Amino acid sequence: MTSVQELIRDAADRESREARTPAHRRPIALRSTGASSCDAGLAEDPWVIDRQAGYGPGSSAADVIPGDAPTQGPLPTRYTDADEETLHDWIVAAKAELGERVRILGHFYQRDEIVRYADFVGDSFMLAQAATRHPEAETFVFCGVHFMAETADILSGPTQSVVLPNLAAGCSMADMATIDQVEGCWRELCAVLGDGPDADGRQPVIPVTYMNSSAAIKAFCGRNGGIVCTSSNARTVLDWAFARGRRVVFFPDQHLGRNTAKAMGVAESDMPLWRPHLLNGGNTVEQLRDAKVILWNGFCSVHKRFTVEQIERARAEYPGVRVIVHPECPAPVVEAADGAGSTEYIRKQIEAASPGDVIAVGTEINLVNRLQGEHPELTVFCLDPVVCPCSTMYRIHPAYLAWTLESLVAGAVPNRIAVASTVATDARVALERMLAARP
Repeated sequence: MTSVQELIRDAADRESREARTPAHRRPIALRSTGASSCDAGLAEDPWVIDRQAGYGPGSSAADVIPGDAPTQGPLPTRYTDADEETLHDWIVAAKAELGERVRILGHFYQRDEIVRYADFVGDSFMLAQAATRHPEAETFVFCGVHFMAETADILSGPTQSVVLPNLAAGCSMADMATIDQVEGCWRELCAVLGDGPDADGRQPVIPVTYMNSSAAIKAFCGRNGGIVCTSSNARTVLDWAFARGRRVVFFPDQHLGRNTAKAMGVAESDMPLWRPHLLNGGNTVEQLRDAKVILWNGFCSVHKRFTVEQIERARAEYPGVRVIVHPECPAPVVEAADGAGSTEYIRKQIEAASPGDVIAVGTEINLVNRLQGEHPELTVFCLDPVVCPCSTMYRIHPAYLAWTLESLVAGAVPNRIAVASTVATDARVALERMLAARP
């Protein structure tokens, strides 16, 4: 097996070869190891991928996409035929003309060719806050995925609009829980657990949804006494929920729910998994009544790839390496690591490292590559030696951003994400509870 050190020694040669190909025309490569990508389709331009079924190449390729998932129409050839320098000039010129009327929000997992233009860069929690703090903006261009743009629309002002440059930028984890499934789960839980408070005023169950979920599920939590969480404040949110209910049902990421609850002392046996196609989620009545946290059977395809074996290999190759992972990773990976936290936590840990430190990271490759580039005094590499980025984050491309901004200059608002007011009202309740739950 090729070692991490051997891969790193090959990286300089690979980067030299890649430099001769325009950045937006080549597949993502793991610069820290020089390893190949997980799917040859990553070499295709997104507008080619947009015409294909599914999430596209990358970690989510094998996930089942809903039939009603948004699709992106074709881009004008003006943008698909343009080279990197031309796209850059168009983006810069449009940004200058739009000024403070338009703000670009960029998620940490976006490719560098997009992050360079963002007015604000952060994780979903940070970008949700940014959408509430800039009343001067008429439009937010959200370079992320669909559920993030929905959240920005819910939290922004009534006269502000939110645009997603590529409508096909969804999230397979968010798609693993539909509102119909969640409402069916709730009916079954109420039948088993009751729907009234106990003598202490606590409810039988409090719904908690991860930010990576649809606006409809956020609204469900808002009208049923629940709340939204992010990876930054999940523990604070669970404390909030346990103060109000005897147990929690956690959508849609089982791993974040499990890892957070375990760190709070909840036993694995008290966290049954809810599988939405089975009666009572595949659990007995006793298991549900004894539960502290009922976990929805969802996951992130990027973070599911990380393994304990990868950590062991990194430790063997680099004695003293610090291993940091995202809490969407499976529990054995989180327990084997030296630290686990949100993308912002990972970024701060690397910023605080000392020159010469070696850090292995378990999260999306674009962030790992960016942190490596920002900290040449450190050795930063991804635990997974095969590059497999988020399939849908990868769909945001400078050509889509140029098209979006030039459309706004012309007075059009393309790809607007507008949450129905009936949904937004309840979702805002759950989101405002989240924003108040500061870690």
